[in-house]
Amino acid sequence: MKADITIDCVGLYCPVPIIKTAEQVQKMANGQILEVIADDEGITSDMPNWCQMTGHEFLGIEKADMEYHTFVKKIVK
Repeated sequence: MKADITIDCVGLYCPVPIIKTAEQVQKMANGQILEVIADDEGITSDMPNWCQMTGHEFLGIEKADMEYHTFVKKIVK
């Protein structure tokens, strides 16, 4: 999946990837896609939950080796 912005959270553990996601999403334009790369398996449940709570669209997860690539679309209502 093609993202507009990518942040690297490899080596960071819960809740830091979600905190960094929230900070980055605030800076993005409506409709832009953020890719978050992490190696903490917790992101596979944390990111969909965060999107549900905040109203942003969770686009999915791709696993590559020991990394998880999660994709979030910023939605402003």
